[in-house]
Amino acid sequence: MSSRSWARAALSHSAFIGISRHHLGRVVAELTGPWQARRESDLRERRGRDRLRAAGAGRGQDLVFTDRVLVTLAVLRLQIPHAALAVMYGVHRSTVTRAVRQVRPLLAGRGYATPAGPRLRTLADVFAYAAARGIRLRLDGSEIQVRRPKAGRPGRRAFVSGKKKQNTIKFTKISDERGRTLGDVTFRPGRMHDQTALQTDGIDDLLDQFPDVGCEMDAGYRGLRRDHPGQVSVPPKKPGKDAAPEVIAAWDQARHAQSSARICVEHAIAGSKHWRPLQRWLGRREDLPETIRAIGSLVSDRAAAW
Repeated sequence: MSSRSWARAALSHSAFIGISRHHLGRVVAELTGPWQARRESDLRERRGRDRLRAAGAGRGQDLVFTDRVLVTLAVLRLQIPHAALAVMYGVHRSTVTRAVRQVRPLLAGRGYATPAGPRLRTLADVFAYAAARGIRLRLDGSEIQVRRPKAGRPGRRAFVSGKKKQNTIKFTKISDERGRTLGDVTFRPGRMHDQTALQTDGIDDLLDQFPDVGCEMDAGYRGLRRDHPGQVSVPPKKPGKDAAPEVIAAWDQARHAQSSARICVEHAIAGSKHWRPLQRWLGRREDLPETIRAIGSLVSDRAAAW
């Protein structure tokens, strides 16, 4: 067995890429067409004209498309260094880096799978799907530690999270009542509040547009609860210290019920953060949103089958 065949056999195991071989086959079949179309477009732009020889002629590729998908998934699942994957395949490190930059946008562009079939790509898609299926959404923010911007750069303090006291990027996870991921949206520097990020992306207009869609959120979204009392649910405010015991008991019961309805989105966040890059991001900050969407699309494929 050649070293390349050995590398392909090893990386196709779910321990390296986070998905089964059957799932891998479906992903490769789905992305082959878009990858070939994008590659031909890039080659034509580089040449400045149409190709003169038939497709397949000329110098062979260092990595076939299946291997490009495998190294990308290995990076997404375990954050394996590109240099280590290059040694496994006997190619230069830049070849692996280029493969990741080609395949990761295709994974991110797939959207999020649903049991009903259509894939969701935007916040508006999620609300339209929820309205059509009668789903009550669960939303919660999360943040991932990133590298601190270099000294002297404008906006350096924007990434400092008031909660974690670290440089982070925040995003909002959306799930249904069973914890199936329906979207990852509102990617913002860590200093921005979760509610502000959602409002910047137009959630107020979507709540007005889809009045039948309800949302379960945590206490950080009380402003949305105030503006949309019939649609947004948040934990009740804690009664005062001098409140009667029966008032405190009623509050605790209501808080527990709301938390139980919302906890599934926490499970969805944990499902994505099993993938190593989302525990602490070591790459360029501008590449993190694409990575989150790529991982989310793969996680949603499995969840949609529940």
